[in-house]
Amino acid sequence: MADAPSEVPIPPLPAVLREPGPVIIVGMAAWLVATIVCLVAGVHGLVLQVCLWGLGVGVLGSLIVGAQIAAVRRGSKTAQQGLD
Repeated sequence: MADAPSEVPIPPLPAVLREPGPVIIVGMAAWLVATIVCLVAGVHGLVLQVCLWGLGVGVLGSLIVGAQIAAVRRGSKTAQQGLD
């Protein structure tokens, strides 16, 4: 039997990769571009609805992250950790 490899601790991700803000902004920008392309191309129906729902989810995500950051700043015990 081969020896088991020694366990090496996994280093934590850099803070830049853990921040949700840039991901939400890039996603919202992509959905906005897709919505504009649909409107200019005259595509309606389900495709346009999906684009609008994508924008809505981005807005909801930014509101949730904003509320969590505000909770962290005021020192709430129930706030998500790591959002400095």
